[in-house]
Amino acid sequence: MIIPRPLRTGAPPGRPTPWPTISGYPLRTRPRTALRTASPDTPTALADAPQRMTAVERRTSLALAAVYALRMLGLFIVLPVFALQARHYPGGDDPALVGLAMGAYGLTQALLQVPLGMASDRLGRKPVILAGLALFVLGSMVAAWAPSMAWLAVGRALQGAGAISAAVTALLADLTRDGVRTKAMALVGISIALMFALSLVAAPVLVAHVGLSGLFVITASLALAAMAVVAWVVPPEPASHVDAPRARLGEVLRDTELLRVDVGVFVLHAAQIMTWLSVPALLLQAGLDTAQHWHIYLPAVGASLLIVGGLLFRLERQGHFRAVYLGTIALIGLVQLGFLTQLQAPGLAALGVLLCLYFVGFNTQEASQPSLVSRLAAPHQRGTALGVYNTLMSLGIFAGGAVGGVVASAWGASGIFVFSAALVLIWLLVAWPMKSVGATSTRA
Repeated sequence: MIIPRPLRTGAPPGRPTPWPTISGYPLRTRPRTALRTASPDTPTALADAPQRMTAVERRTSLALAAVYALRMLGLFIVLPVFALQARHYPGGDDPALVGLAMGAYGLTQALLQVPLGMASDRLGRKPVILAGLALFVLGSMVAAWAPSMAWLAVGRALQGAGAISAAVTALLADLTRDGVRTKAMALVGISIALMFALSLVAAPVLVAHVGLSGLFVITASLALAAMAVVAWVVPPEPASHVDAPRARLGEVLRDTELLRVDVGVFVLHAAQIMTWLSVPALLLQAGLDTAQHWHIYLPAVGASLLIVGGLLFRLERQGHFRAVYLGTIALIGLVQLGFLTQLQAPGLAALGVLLCLYFVGFNTQEASQPSLVSRLAAPHQRGTALGVYNTLMSLGIFAGGAVGGVVASAWGASGIFVFSAALVLIWLLVAWPMKSVGATSTRA
């Protein structure tokens, strides 16, 4: 008869082992313990640090901020010298035609933001972004070739037809979590502010060497560089929108919370254009030559970015997003009244402080508003919602120039600042009932 061998829980003599054995072979009775530390992108790590960007989020934020920066530098670098250089073109002595060429960009932007935002919900973000940048390149080259002011207006309109702001912002929202999205949007806002400051310094120098047509060639080159960043640096977009339900424009337009933000972006940019109709004249009146205005602009922008970087992120992490949002609206309105007090005897120190405070409010809103839209809209609505948002932004720019010109001709600079302050007050009243938005809130 065969007798089974008993289970041995010990090791053979001279061979100690930490686990039982069967017929001399080890039997593991305890689980393996992972010796590796958790990856920073694992769910556990993300739960432990919801406010910390992952490697993919950092790459996404920096790459898309670079796309915005390259495109916006191409736009901003023309603006400080456009009106002066237009005189060298046939038809450049007609203020209405010059204004049309300047405003054509904003008009086509306003018309196409929603359609291209909706297209990005259906076709994908990257294809729409690349197509928009290609249109921007085409428009820049037409403007560089333009033999007359009329053709320059055509080139500017083609530039505006590449309305990719909604798609870029939606892609940024797709690839970042709610807890870090405002930080990601702030990087975009900071890049725009830096490009604005850089353009104020660089445009007068460059136009002296290459002329206005050369500046448009530079804008085309910058847009090509942005296309390369989208194609090879920006991480792949999620495929969720392929099977997602199609966003309806009516749903977005009926959303009260989204409409509050849309009113805000309209007023923010209308007041910006109206403010800049009068601020340069105040600096001249204070004794600062036009070529030296950047001596005030650059420190004001730089100091405001330091304040925003230390204020916005920290307070939002502490749950004070609503207070920061409403407080910076009030700050922009108070700055308008501050400019009003400087009309009789402007001082450079006072204007510098007011400009710094203005940029604190403007840059905070520039970062907060698109982040807020991306949180309030459902994922399949983001492209459409951001399209509406960017349409109102473009309309605000157009209205600020048109209405601001009428107000300035009727009541002068004092009318500009009073009207701007009144608009900001209306914005504050509209935004006041907004719901508190936490760092991790979103709509499914």
